[in-house]
Amino acid sequence: MSANPIAGIVAKIVSTLAFTVMTSCLKYVSSRYPAGEMVFFRSAFALLPLSAWLIWQGNIVHAVRTTRIGGHLLRSIIGNCSMFSGFAALHFLPLQDAIAIGYASPLIIVVFAALFLKENVRLYRWSAVCIGFIGVLIMLWPHLSIDWGAEGKSGPAIGAILALAAAALAAGAGIQIRRLTMTERTEAIVLYFTLCSTFFGLCSLPFGMMFPDAAWALPGWHDFIILVLAGILGGIGQILMTTGYSHADASVIAPFEYTSMIWALLIGYFLFGDAPTLSIVLGGLIVAATGVFIVWRERRIGIARRAEAEESAKHPIKG
Repeated sequence: MSANPIAGIVAKIVSTLAFTVMTSCLKYVSSRYPAGEMVFFRSAFALLPLSAWLIWQGNIVHAVRTTRIGGHLLRSIIGNCSMFSGFAALHFLPLQDAIAIGYASPLIIVVFAALFLKENVRLYRWSAVCIGFIGVLIMLWPHLSIDWGAEGKSGPAIGAILALAAAALAAGAGIQIRRLTMTERTEAIVLYFTLCSTFFGLCSLPFGMMFPDAAWALPGWHDFIILVLAGILGGIGQILMTTGYSHADASVIAPFEYTSMIWALLIGYFLFGDAPTLSIVLGGLIVAATGVFIVWRERRIGIARRAEAEESAKHPIKG
């Protein structure tokens, strides 16, 4: 597909809107259904638009062809732990808080890439990561400075911990995706994750017999439509995000991930009546700014490396 940065940026922005509305749907029903049931609906009904898209693209054969089923399984386990944690956090936190804390994920990816992929992370990016984590602490602090002994007061703290765990696990999944993309097609990574998520969500059904809080509830028609809509929007968001990356470099469109805060603030205020707090706005801006800087820095390094490679190709060393 030919490069079209504008189309890539538009697809990315619309994908963040789809994902934010999906999260809002799940936030709306989060007090009535356990995380496992929400994971199942989000994944099972995401298969509808994903399957239609793969068939239309003629990529269904490539999407099921793999030589690294173990790698897909590991990515799915980590990603599903992130999804379970993130959906559980929605029960305790305002929408914009949960999404803003999730911005810690790109920062954690830089740390994990240095530790597990042995990537050379220089001082500029380490400095940005440290500043970004200050922003994360600013967002977390109001939720953690709570009287844990007071009944009903520990909910936001639990939600903040779950949201941060979801961000860390998402970073781990991102590292595994980087490994998979060396040999696997994007369609295969997306499809196997969605299939595994559906299966893992369904596997949570028996836990309700041991843990009442994890017991599934039969949704009425209204909630059923909301849950199905969440799944379809998740699938559409995945398609748009993939389309965006096919039109432009990741370094061009990745910063537009932070438009999700705009959608979250609007939806959180008008649908849930949650006004943004100063800590979330300030911390979120710090994390978003450092995230954009990291992407910009990686783009500059990539351009410099390509220029060096081209220069070396023009003037090979003769021995």
